[in-house]
Amino acid sequence: MYQVANFTDNDDVKVLSQLGPFQVVEYQRDLSVAPDSAMVAYYSAQMNVRKRQLVCDLQKAPVTIQAGAMQWMLGDVQATTGIKGVGDLLGKAVRGKVSGESAIKPEYTGSGLLVLEPTYRHLLLLDAADWGGSVVLDDGLFLACDSRLKHKAVMRSNLSSAVAGGEGLFNLSLNGQGVFCIESHCPKEELIEITLQNDVLKVDGNFVIAWSGSLEFTVERSGKSLLGSAASGEGLVNVYRGSGKLLMMPTAQMPNV
Repeated sequence: MYQVANFTDNDDVKVLSQLGPFQVVEYQRDLSVAPDSAMVAYYSAQMNVRKRQLVCDLQKAPVTIQAGAMQWMLGDVQATTGIKGVGDLLGKAVRGKVSGESAIKPEYTGSGLLVLEPTYRHLLLLDAADWGGSVVLDDGLFLACDSRLKHKAVMRSNLSSAVAGGEGLFNLSLNGQGVFCIESHCPKEELIEITLQNDVLKVDGNFVIAWSGSLEFTVERSGKSLLGSAASGEGLVNVYRGSGKLLMMPTAQMPNV
């Protein structure tokens, strides 16, 4: 048995959201400051630049997290690599290489508590069921998920997408039933949600952070011809076709966040 005090019940800690085995907490102020950093800490809190942490209740479900994200764990907690054999190891190594994600994402089981490292990014809890059981994530956003979700490396619809767009050829896809958490540069309140029904979305830049696995993703010229693209001043755009949902940031990613 264990008890935890002065954590989520601290008056400086606010529970932002709860879903599945996950809970997102936010520190309203940074109290561990010195005189020379107090002003920065004060204005950071006023502008919503705050530390956030993901708390995982393993009694509700086993979880898989990004490698190196664990800060502390309490009670009956077992950590495994999640590898189920040589073939699985090779598959995860290849998937990690092509998608830019860590090859091995540790899995935690048991009935205890797992708390991840604090971050200034925004932690978003999403349910794969709301994405038709398949969601694709932009590079580097995955933080944690219900271990029942399957990980796949999804290839772009055309090889020129990666070359022309200056991005990777593969993205991480989560498939099945369960809740997952992503680290976003943008708060949930500012994210634009778009639902397509046999339609198309064209975006000039890397603003879409998650999209349904049912959508076709390519990189194309903004116009029908090279001359048209040059005239529009846009050049290449990210294109999402079909039926499904997307989450898009209104602004570009902020540096050093």
